[in-house]
Amino acid sequence: MIEAVALTYGMLLSFVLSGASRNRKLARPNPPMLEYVGYVLFGVTATAAVALAVYAGWGVIDGAVTAV
Repeated sequence: MIEAVALTYGMLLSFVLSGASRNRKLARPNPPMLEYVGYVLFGVTATAAVALAVYAGWGVIDGAVTAV
């Protein structure tokens, strides 16, 4: 199941970044849906990064050795 989520996330991220860079080259504004999806993907990425950092820090504080 994680493979499908990772593939979908990667495809969406690739689409948003390529669309935004193309619009910047052509000096056009981004469509609202493209910006919305970009902000959602940024939020998901930032949340996952913070959650994994807290999880790793908590393991260091506890002295537990866990494998992710």
